[in-house]
Amino acid sequence: MKQVVVIGAGVVGLCTAYYAAQRGFKVTVIDRNTEDHANCSYGNAGMVVPSHFVPLAAPGAVALGLKWMFNPESPFWIKPRLDFELFDWAFKFWRASTAENVRRAAPLLRDLHVASRNCFEEIAAGCANEFGLVTRGLLALCKNAHTLEEEERGAEQARKLGIPAEVLDAQGLAKLEPNIRMDVAGAIYFPKDCHLTPNKFMARMKALVKEAGAKVMWETEARGVKREAQHIRAVATNKGDIEADEFVLCGGSWSPVLAREMELKLPLQAGKGYSLTLENPPQLPEICAILTEARIAVTPMGKSLRVGGTMEMAGLNEEINPVRVRGITKAMPNYYPEFRPEHFANVQPWRGLRRVSRDGLPYLGRTARYKNVVIATGHAMMGLSLGPISGKLAAEILSEENPSINLNLLNPDRYA
Repeated sequence: MKQVVVIGAGVVGLCTAYYAAQRGFKVTVIDRNTEDHANCSYGNAGMVVPSHFVPLAAPGAVALGLKWMFNPESPFWIKPRLDFELFDWAFKFWRASTAENVRRAAPLLRDLHVASRNCFEEIAAGCANEFGLVTRGLLALCKNAHTLEEEERGAEQARKLGIPAEVLDAQGLAKLEPNIRMDVAGAIYFPKDCHLTPNKFMARMKALVKEAGAKVMWETEARGVKREAQHIRAVATNKGDIEADEFVLCGGSWSPVLAREMELKLPLQAGKGYSLTLENPPQLPEICAILTEARIAVTPMGKSLRVGGTMEMAGLNEEINPVRVRGITKAMPNYYPEFRPEHFANVQPWRGLRRVSRDGLPYLGRTARYKNVVIATGHAMMGLSLGPISGKLAAEILSEENPSINLNLLNPDRYA
């Protein structure tokens, strides 16, 4: 029985462990944090989004980012600092922000999200849907008519890819959410999107991993590796060396630290996001939404409502910036007038770091440097949505199968 070490117990790591254990591998997951640590797999918006087929590196992304970055309350902000890796990443991101990158990536992202949605449904069916998967779609709310016109072009592109998308005016929107007051010009409705409660999904995955016979070692930090030619023989941790036949790097924001120890080039930048969860919101929508101009996600989770967003490039800095949080709370009433910033006054903000690659696509596959290493990281804001399919594909790769989805664009050596 082959032994596999999965480095990282976020959503991608746990899903990899689950699908690998199902295939008969002896799996050990290691994670630097405590079991109750709320990493970025817990406090996110909980959305599963086939509608998100455009990578972050797209035409106009850099210009919009430059416009926003001088306003610390804006959806995107870079903390001023001298950092060669950041400058290099930004330059390569600009080079990748082309129509050609979108043309190549869109069908792949569509296939990954749709396949992952199917995985979520299978897992939900096996546990009486205890993590609250809701398959009612997503609304991209547009505050002004100009944005709605732009989003209509995106909806047409979605339909060409086989993703249903419906343009709604304010009246049509009111039919979908009759009990919610909104102040918007209209919306795009994506009926195949869905949402869930992330911490409940993570609890279910921990249970499934254990039931499948895998072992999870918490407070176990990977600090280096023991190499032999083109193989990794063991990962060195604060609890000693852990040997295995195969290793999967799913370390999220900390992946580049170990990648450097392994002499791998995985250009990534940490993008910090924030969320606030209202336990007693003044109104509770039934359908999750993106506030398009503000780049904010709004997700009902049971009787609670989670509001989150922003992309803050500040390195491996997990401090909460109240100015960034204020940008979220000020934007919410512009779309939902029943909400006021005061509703969020006593809510403890959550923050998490998400790794972003130079072209906005994750790294998924084997690296040529080692014969027994699989990389699965760099999912940016799509980690939860792509978690199950990433884990399933990683397990297929470990089994020496041809992946069920062509992963050429996600080659982890593409910047080597």
